[in-house]
Amino acid sequence: MLKLGHQGTHEIVVTEELLAKRIGSGRVGVFATVMMIAGMEACAVESVQPFLDEGYTTVGTRVNVTHEAATPLGMRVRFTSELIEISENGRQLRFQVAAYDEAGLIGQGMHERVIVNTQKFERKTFEKPSWRNQQVTR
Repeated sequence: MLKLGHQGTHEIVVTEELLAKRIGSGRVGVFATVMMIAGMEACAVESVQPFLDEGYTTVGTRVNVTHEAATPLGMRVRFTSELIEISENGRQLRFQVAAYDEAGLIGQGMHERVIVNTQKFERKTFEKPSWRNQQVTR
């Protein structure tokens, strides 16, 4: 059962593949903001997944974070999340998230996720008409 206060932690080491210049989100050799956000999301996902019914997961719907300090190649990054709000219907979740490298805080903010039935969610997504298959009539 989901409860306020569920916490998670997740750790990585910054590799070449996670650098801004490598993934195209910048031109410097530091930990990419987008990868920091991905780590925050992964931390939130894993913190609540054990408490969900079989066949259910969460999907991200909102991220509002700051990236306050750069992290170099090879440094360890630790992500934290805490479930701080559950909607009345029990589906929307809000997390306080943060990331720390070996020197201290590098980012923090809020992240929101929604609980979905995995099979239904994927089916609905894959049933979307492809823009390639739509014809414009003039």
